[in-house]
Amino acid sequence: MCRNITELRGLEPAATPEEVAAAARQYVRKVTGIRTPNAAVTPAYEQAVADIAAITGELLAGLPPRRQPPGTVPPLRRPQVRARMGLPPFDPTA
Repeated sequence: MCRNITELRGLEPAATPEEVAAAARQYVRKVTGIRTPNAAVTPAYEQAVADIAAITGELLAGLPPRRQPPGTVPPLRRPQVRARMGLPPFDPTA
């Protein structure tokens, strides 16, 4: 399993669509071995990311609450990662 996919279940506040999509993208990268899709594979690649993100959202919504939060903070909530990506700081109220 890819160590870069973080646990999203049990986050407070709940995982954002952005975090779910990032996990889906990381999964597709891992199973395909394609980090940057070219024009020939982009439609299938992006469709897979969208499908996996949707299914992941449904899965998280259907699971019971966790007793303990995940052991790590998702990358998109870490200030240094967001700064490196040129994103504004994580706002838990958004």
